[in-house]
Amino acid sequence: MKLFRMTLVALVLLVNLVIAQPSWASQPNLTQGTDYTEVTQVIDNLLKLKENPADSQYTSEEIERKLGDLKLQKYILETAQDWAQCRNETGKTLGVYAHKPKKLAQGNTLYFLGNGQITDNDWDCDGVYLPTGTKLPGDTEGLTEPLAIKVVDGTQLVAKSNPETGVLEFNVTPANVFKVGDIDWLIPNLTQVDIDTKVPDAPIED
Repeated sequence: MKLFRMTLVALVLLVNLVIAQPSWASQPNLTQGTDYTEVTQVIDNLLKLKENPADSQYTSEEIERKLGDLKLQKYILETAQDWAQCRNETGKTLGVYAHKPKKLAQGNTLYFLGNGQITDNDWDCDGVYLPTGTKLPGDTEGLTEPLAIKVVDGTQLVAKSNPETGVLEFNVTPANVFKVGDIDWLIPNLTQVDIDTKVPDAPIED
């Protein structure tokens, strides 16, 4: 009887190793990436400024707001089970930057995500392309030049267009905003009309 129990336990352990290990391996450890290093460093810097606000170019309220955004990013990086995904609920085609994890050396690519689509969770959605003319919260005149926004790994980004104002809204604050030349991402000078003529080609969830 004892031999039977030992054999049963051994079989259960073997099955767990065979079945569970691949799922563990597929989950990214986002605390080992550059995003986590950068976020924790900026948090440390802001905490020092908070202790000596006279040395800062930011007001106390701005420091608190930035700390809140960064702490959310840190929490995402520590708890996310998948790579970042971008969901398009704008009613239009959306430009997104994405790459296959472990292949970033080849550079990320600008793809076009159809309305109602979400990027594949086997890919990492790095951010969103903002064409010339895009209206953003607090700046309803529209961009005079294209921009790219970046999100930290693990973020579940949702982009929506306000039906009354046409302002593009995100469910999280971007980690960074880039102009042409700030980063090696492709930031072409396009309008939303140009993007709407593109055939959606982003890797998406089935």
